[in-house]
Amino acid sequence: MIGIVDYGFYIPRFRITTETIAKQWGKSVDHITSSLKVREKAVARYDEDVLTMAYEASHMLFETSTNQQKKVGAVFIGSETFPYAVNPTSTTLAEWLDLGNNYLAYDTQFACKAATGALISAYGLVKSKEIANVLVCASDKANAKTNDALEFSAGSGANAWLIGSEHVLLEMVSWHSYASDTPDFWRRSKAANPSHLGRFTGEPAYFNHIMSSAKALLAKTHHQPNDFTHAVFHMPNGRFPLKVAKRLGFSQKQMKHSYVVPHVGNSYSASALMGLVGVLDVAKPGDLIFFVSYGSGAGSDAFVFKVTKEITKKRKSFCTALEHKTYIDYVTYLQFMHSI
Repeated sequence: MIGIVDYGFYIPRFRITTETIAKQWGKSVDHITSSLKVREKAVARYDEDVLTMAYEASHMLFETSTNQQKKVGAVFIGSETFPYAVNPTSTTLAEWLDLGNNYLAYDTQFACKAATGALISAYGLVKSKEIANVLVCASDKANAKTNDALEFSAGSGANAWLIGSEHVLLEMVSWHSYASDTPDFWRRSKAANPSHLGRFTGEPAYFNHIMSSAKALLAKTHHQPNDFTHAVFHMPNGRFPLKVAKRLGFSQKQMKHSYVVPHVGNSYSASALMGLVGVLDVAKPGDLIFFVSYGSGAGSDAFVFKVTKEITKKRKSFCTALEHKTYIDYVTYLQFMHSI
């Protein structure tokens, strides 16, 4: 059995509400909230970045899997907001975690699905028996132009996943990927903030790719939506995942614990996986989980996971972390994001 052996996550404790941002720009709070369905988002401090958040998530992971730490043979980290254009984050993370020097390391990019592609690579490496365990991290300090629609949802956060074949808590039953050249969202190498094509990010991008990968995986595994206890979809905002779930035949009940975007915003590469963290708060042995990520540019990775009895030994408290928060004003937010 190959899958997720353990996991960890990190949510910055600072929050800014949709109301605070909307009032700053003289916009209707009710309109923005009903349109995006995001009430508040997590904000990383000025001294936090992709690396520090990935470390916090990984540290939580190894608190319950200390015996697996020395067996890590690869370290992958996916992000849109790496601190360096040239200088790997994965090697610094491994150094901070005291993983030694005999490991494969690389940083991965593919917008918001940068880390889920790494999960598939990790699965292949473990299956080949070349490597025992692979650490995969997703981390982003998401940024946006001021007075842009993205400013209401672009949040911060990280999660870490240990892939292996021993003491697996979440079996990776099957997966499928779908990709095309669809430039809906991008950031040039020297640009501080991303650009997007508004409504074009919806139907031809997010919906087309998620629907395609999801349908292909359902056909491949001969499953129906009602076979799953939980469903997780990438959350660029609060509206898109609800809409795509309904189109595919999944219920809001199946998304009850994965639908975390109203509370933390869209943490880019960590977004869909943060929904999976939410599910693991309540998942029971035998539960099937349908998980679909999305990355602009564009592509989607779909997975079927099965929960094992190991979850009862390694469960973390996501709900508790959500409640550990401090609200900030707009000026403080701009300072934290290095905008002023």
